[in-house]
Amino acid sequence: MTFPFEALTACRAELEEEAGANDAQAAFPAKGMDRLRDLGGLSASLPHTLGGQGLGTGQQGMIGLLQLLRLVGQGSLALGRIVEGHINALRLIACYGTPDQLARAAMDVHDGALFGVWVTEGATPLRMEQVGGTIRLRGEKIFASGARHVTRALVTARTRDGTTRMLLVTLDDGRDVSPVFGGLAGMRGAETGRCDFSAMMLPPDAVIGQAGDYLRQPEFSAGAWRGMAVALGGIERLASLLRLQLAERGRADSPAQQARIGQALIATETAYLWTRKAALVVATQDGRDAGDIVATVNLARIAVERAGLEVIELVQRGLGLSAFTRTNVVERLTRDLATYLRQPAPDETLCEGAAWFTHRDLPRVEDMR
Repeated sequence: MTFPFEALTACRAELEEEAGANDAQAAFPAKGMDRLRDLGGLSASLPHTLGGQGLGTGQQGMIGLLQLLRLVGQGSLALGRIVEGHINALRLIACYGTPDQLARAAMDVHDGALFGVWVTEGATPLRMEQVGGTIRLRGEKIFASGARHVTRALVTARTRDGTTRMLLVTLDDGRDVSPVFGGLAGMRGAETGRCDFSAMMLPPDAVIGQAGDYLRQPEFSAGAWRGMAVALGGIERLASLLRLQLAERGRADSPAQQARIGQALIATETAYLWTRKAALVVATQDGRDAGDIVATVNLARIAVERAGLEVIELVQRGLGLSAFTRTNVVERLTRDLATYLRQPAPDETLCEGAAWFTHRDLPRVEDMR
């Protein structure tokens, strides 16, 4: 059985319509999530032995996961963010958890659970302490995507000795959630919020992996390629809308507009090629220098960011004020994409990648077969 990519492609208009309808109220894309769950999108990254399709494992599986994420991103970046977080959590459990923990997570996914990764600290950083045979939590996480709908949150927490551990927290309807202060201009449907874990008690087997695993390289940086794949979908959709709307208005034959269309196509293909390169480098990481993996993904992050920002500018200049009207899907999509592209430490990411490859060559895609 293979993943139904054609069916997912056919859902784009449906996902986009829901994203537009939900934007004003910052509502969660519940219909899109149900549709993706029905297609097997939330279980696709699980191994075949646990009822999944192995997307994200091996070269073919990695390209398959890239395709899934970019198609979701074409319809709804907010939904793409939630799905990417779900897949990220399962990946971390697969990498650092026990076989029993992964098997339980797979059962939860098949039962409808939605996973997420929440690591950003708020005013009160999340801490854990052993109390008898249980773990007590104190503190909060902010910028938590899917704050009211995620049912299994993979979080990082500090221990008394200053180390950081990963915990898998089961959440119910009684969770203490509040909106991010001031709200976000874009990605409103991702339902990003603040979650207070104070006084929550967890069983000992909620701990995933060992101290420091979350920041362990190359996995910590390598996983960024999945976010690029979602952003790629948004970039592709924006470039398509530029061509479509210019043609509808009879303006596509203008040399200046043709130049913008050409530049948007170049930027879009650049984003695709760098995302694919990053995915393939991660897929072939066995026996590869971890520094090559991290530096390649870091450079890919910057390339995709620059491509996305370029397409946003081209669309806004090409369509003029109509790109800023609420009734135009472009207006929301540019806000969503600009927000999604705001990943942490871009300058540091660029410099680290450049420093690594100053005295060595980039891995070649043709060598990754």
